[in-house]
Amino acid sequence: MDSVWPLAMFTVAATITPGGATTLATASGAQFGFRGSIPLMLGIATGLASMAAGAAFGLANVLHISPFLPLALKVAGTLYLLWLAWKIARAPAPGAGTKAARPIGYIAGLWMLWHNPKGWAMTAGAAAAYANLASDPAQLAVLMGLSFGLAAAASLSLWCVAGRELARRINDPAHWRIVNGALGGLIAVSTVPMWV
Repeated sequence: MDSVWPLAMFTVAATITPGGATTLATASGAQFGFRGSIPLMLGIATGLASMAAGAAFGLANVLHISPFLPLALKVAGTLYLLWLAWKIARAPAPGAGTKAARPIGYIAGLWMLWHNPKGWAMTAGAAAAYANLASDPAQLAVLMGLSFGLAAAASLSLWCVAGRELARRINDPAHWRIVNGALGGLIAVSTVPMWV
């Protein structure tokens, strides 16, 4: 168990730091509350867990075979995140009469993670760094998937609760336009590391 602690600390640090997924969880928590955000958070956590397991099992090598696949993932991921950023920036205040129809769901969260080259790089790097924790690729895949999935679920829950609490404290629609604009801007900015 002592040898797993460095991996656990890495996954917690990697998943709790601000980024597109955490900002999306915060915005969803503010707009739809914790319960309404559970499908999104589960989708993101499942996406990251499956990505980590896939990277540990060797799928990251597939990305290096085709020169066009990483670029296609970057473009698709960037466009999707920019679309989400626009939706969040334009969202009304929670409880407003023009409230968004429904929260972002499980598939959208899963899709977002699988099209994130930064996530692939992070999980592939972690799989290489912690490969000595397992005796074979399947065992490493399970270990990496569980570690990243659990850490993501916990950190996204914290960010979602922060968004929900923010919603309880801000009552002015003008302030909500600022908050939603800032959250949308953060998601848009989170695409920059994909291209740098």
